[in-house]
Amino acid sequence: MEKAVAIQRTPELIAAEINNIKKQTRTMALYNSIEIGRRLAEAKLVVPHGEWGKWLERSVEYSKSTANNLMRIFEEYGPNQLSLLGDNANFQALGDLSYTQAVALLGVEEREKFIEEHDLENMSTRDLQQAIKEKNEALRKLEIAQKAAVEKSEEAQILSAEKFKIEANLQTTDQVLRKAQDSVKMLQDALQKEKDESKSEIKKLQQSMADMKKQLSEAQASGNTDEVDRLSKSLVKTDNELTKALEKIEELERQLREKPIEAPVATIEKIPDEVQKELDELRNKTTQQGTNAAALKFKVYFDELVDNFKSLLGVLAEIDETERYKKAVLGLIEKMSERLA
Repeated sequence: MEKAVAIQRTPELIAAEINNIKKQTRTMALYNSIEIGRRLAEAKLVVPHGEWGKWLERSVEYSKSTANNLMRIFEEYGPNQLSLLGDNANFQALGDLSYTQAVALLGVEEREKFIEEHDLENMSTRDLQQAIKEKNEALRKLEIAQKAAVEKSEEAQILSAEKFKIEANLQTTDQVLRKAQDSVKMLQDALQKEKDESKSEIKKLQQSMADMKKQLSEAQASGNTDEVDRLSKSLVKTDNELTKALEKIEELERQLREKPIEAPVATIEKIPDEVQKELDELRNKTTQQGTNAAALKFKVYFDELVDNFKSLLGVLAEIDETERYKKAVLGLIEKMSERLA
């Protein structure tokens, strides 16, 4: 008779079993939260008007806010519910969410992508909320930048159309001359305003980069590797979002430069020399404005990148075990090289 093979119960095996049970518990907790939310949504349709809060307290001992969270979990995670207990790679990450994390991620745009990019299993609720806050802030800045770019483009097109109209109908009378000069002044003011706003935006970017660099230096000095990793990822992520916004602005400026402010002067009897000089200066400013702003922004980012890399090398020299950190830096450099290729 063969003897049963005894399996040695090592600490590692026991830990693996515990972690598996924890994962199953989180999955079932989210699954059950969806089911509760489904039934709460059903109950809300049949409970008499004005009795919802009392029914929750009396029948299921829930507050309205808890019930609302559960119903929202059903609405947003319900379509993927069957995948939580399966092996669908697209939704495996959802099964690792705790109830608290699931609530925190309600309403987050591109939630599945966000979950893939963050190690939620090892993140505290506070760290998760901070990461969501940073994502929302980056999206808000991107939306503001895109809106401002569109408004500037529309305003420039309106001004360009008005200028074209002025040039096409310009006469030698004083009345038409004053109208042309007023329009030129309006264009000059608009260009000057845009230039001043660009300078202000660059200062804000410089200050923001300096603040993040200071925080990163403090975290490096304190030896808080988790904070260093978090700040580094946040810095790269925020820089990517701002880069997208700048690319959008540059694309709109390119479109504007491809439609320069011109007018068919052949139909004009005579344009006064003073007005013609001002119009020529405006053409040059319109062409150069986008290029100068983009070049200045590039210099700001490039200088900050060089300074941060020098600081990073200095910190690496102070760390005993540098392989992990060197690999992280090399990985980032490879990704940056791919973007430039």
